[in-house]
Amino acid sequence: MIHPSAVIEDGAQIDPSAEIGPFCYISGHAKIGANNRLIARVTVLGNTTIGEGNVIFPGACLGGGPQDHGNEFQPDARLFIGSNNVIRENVTMHAGTPKGQTSYGGREAEVLTTRVGSNGMFMVNSHIAHDCVVGDNVIMTNNAVIGGHVRLEDGVILGGQAAVHQFCRIGRKAMIGGLTGIGRDVIPFAMVTGDRGKLRGLNLVGLKRSGCDEHLVKSATRAYMFIFKSNEGTFEQRVQEAKTKFADNPMVQEQIAFIEESMHSRRQVLVAE
Repeated sequence: MIHPSAVIEDGAQIDPSAEIGPFCYISGHAKIGANNRLIARVTVLGNTTIGEGNVIFPGACLGGGPQDHGNEFQPDARLFIGSNNVIRENVTMHAGTPKGQTSYGGREAEVLTTRVGSNGMFMVNSHIAHDCVVGDNVIMTNNAVIGGHVRLEDGVILGGQAAVHQFCRIGRKAMIGGLTGIGRDVIPFAMVTGDRGKLRGLNLVGLKRSGCDEHLVKSATRAYMFIFKSNEGTFEQRVQEAKTKFADNPMVQEQIAFIEESMHSRRQVLVAE
């Protein structure tokens, strides 16, 4: 299952069921799980661990040193990739730095590590920078890029040529439109478009497709209008009021917890204009 033109360094751990195509290069510290298919000309650098059942297309470069000056060649830097992802042509995913990841929700920062989840699709030329955490079922469309220390939660979709600034966090099932720049945290279930991203409402189509309860979505829409569109009090006061007013809606409570975590970390949440 390993093409004779592939270069495999001594020490690489490759499951016998994995297929390594022509002209691939595999680092001696790499670990490649069962039923992976590296079609051709795939480069796996450094201490990179790849789960099971991923399909990786030509030109992908995984586990390279970060584009962070002075930390390009950290010997202990790591990249972890989950299972059943589709990684298309020329995708790049970089290893971590000693600066670690930004801690969210009480979770400790993890130094020297970039993590990518499972069941994602990473389309042509998309890029995951150092120290990022990417959840499950994420889609990054052609040329979408995320800077260092970014967190994409489960089910996020980035449109073509979207760009997320370093240290930003995109909440679960948020949809970022094509050609959109993100410079602040984006709440779960949001829809964001515009050259400098603007909050447009909730990702109603995505929520319907994922089977979310219709009544919860309608309630979440009312909560969104109250928090982001109302003129009552301050933004912080409306968030606190919504916590009680929509106490029975787990979607709203998830959004509020996200907002509070961002404010606690002295970060800015993208708001509607």
